Amino acid sequence: MKMRAARMYGYKQPLRLEEVDVPSPGPEEVLVRVGGAGMCRTDFQLIDGYFDNGLSMDFPITPGHEVAGWVDGVGSAVPKSAGLAEGDQVVVFGSWGDGACRQCHEGNEQLCAHGVWAGFGRHGGYQEYLPVNYRYLIKIPGGGELSPDNLAPLTDAGLTPYRGLKKLRNAGHLGPGRTVAVSGIGGLGSYATQYAKLLGGGAEVVAFARSDEKLKIAKDNGADHVVNVRDKDTEDVRAELESATGRTELDAVIECAGSEDSIRLAFSLLAAEGAVASVGLIGNRVDIPLFPLVAREYTFYGSFWGNYNDLTEVLALARTGQLKHSVTRVRFDDVNETLEAIARGDVLGRAVIVYD
Repeated sequence: MKMRAARMYGYKQPLRLEEVDVPSPGPEEVLVRVGGAGMCRTDFQLIDGYFDNGLSMDFPITPGHEVAGWVDGVGSAVPKSAGLAEGDQVVVFGSWGDGACRQCHEGNEQLCAHGVWAGFGRHGGYQEYLPVNYRYLIKIPGGGELSPDNLAPLTDAGLTPYRGLKKLRNAGHLGPGRTVAVSGIGGLGSYATQYAKLLGGGAEVVAFARSDEKLKIAKDNGADHVVNVRDKDTEDVRAELESATGRTELDAVIECAGSEDSIRLAFSLLAAEGAVASVGLIGNRVDIPLFPLVAREYTFYGSFWGNYNDLTEVLALARTGQLKHSVTRVRFDDVNETLEAIARGDVLGRAVIVYD
């Protein structure tokens, strides 16, 4: 049996849209029929060579680390206790650790130094069928109220800012009388705005973006105030912040863009003892003044992806109707054009490949 696959044969080349054999699952694997594959900006960065020094590639590979679908086959050694059967709706936790290191034992397989990721060396969801070890599947109970195109983005776009907001909350940077900003309203930021309200404990939420269309999504997702930061310096943004909130500073920022400029802006607006949690990866460096970092006791959190348990919490929020989804459905034949649009920042919310 054949399947469609968008495969990468080298850097800075369009993906080749091919028909290849459907893979057979190994003894401990489940064959997932992909119903939705989220298209992340890191997929474009992968193709563009952003990760060429950090990942070992054995071309061809199939990108796609946000995957949801249905069980199509179950390997002979998958235990019955896994509770997986053909037809079950599932999502894929895309970070697969070695199971032996401290990070894996603590449940943070996404931080494993010897881990691998779906779509980054291992084949991912830009193909119609994907074998996955049963341990990295989460079964979605019920009658399929959540469609795969809404579920798939939750495995990264929905997961990554959730972990970052939890760090800010757990460290005491959120709560009544505080102001938290969501910087960058793309795939991650559209969910981050919602988590800032859900986890913020009454904190006022401000969204920063460079597009009024994206700021509208943030407002629809619960932001109390929005600021278009395009072509504005720090003092311009500070003035708009004061007009909106009555304050000129922020207590916390969930930074979903990851550009040098956006990170500098976040720190330039921080109040004393403020914190920035970075989850975006557009740039390559962090360049901020040292003295304010020390003298005002700022905190900078790196927050990478999320762990399996974080994802179960995100899915619980989705199943109870507490999350909104901003999804653009993409035909398989339009994958390369959509990656170019993502690189330009032209896609609202999350683009998701659907296999109709």
